[in-house]
Amino acid sequence: MTTSRPARQFRDISGLLDHASHVLATRMAAAFTGLGITPRAYSVLFHAMEAERTQIQLAELADLDKTTMVVTVDELERAGLAERRPSATDRRARIVSVTEAGERAVERGTEIADRVHREVLESLPDAERAAFVTALSRLVEGPLAEPVEGERTIRRARRSRS
Repeated sequence: MTTSRPARQFRDISGLLDHASHVLATRMAAAFTGLGITPRAYSVLFHAMEAERTQIQLAELADLDKTTMVVTVDELERAGLAERRPSATDRRARIVSVTEAGERAVERGTEIADRVHREVLESLPDAERAAFVTALSRLVEGPLAEPVEGERTIRRARRSRS
């Protein structure tokens, strides 16, 4: 008995988004190599420059778990790019402050990130670029804004599409 698989009504957007995310992450990591920091570290520094923020707030903005955030800030401190300081508004809280060297890294990192994003978007026809970014933003700000809790924890596995 031969069983045929059911026909899909839509392309596998989970697979497409997962693959696109993985490949973009590898491109970003390669591009940041010359700067001496990771895209993750850049993201933390970038958000720390916007306002006085605690590690917990920065972890949320950079989409990092607490352990990864601590390791990242430790690395940034060792590199002289950031330091933990007492908060001006809450004596119990510690904020992540960006040093002058960190500010220079954010400036260069922004150039790198913009270049990588521009290169990716340039592969689309001019008329589709803004529509793609707008549509993806709507999804991320709407139905894909928050993870759904389930019985099983979903890990963010990074796999190659070989």
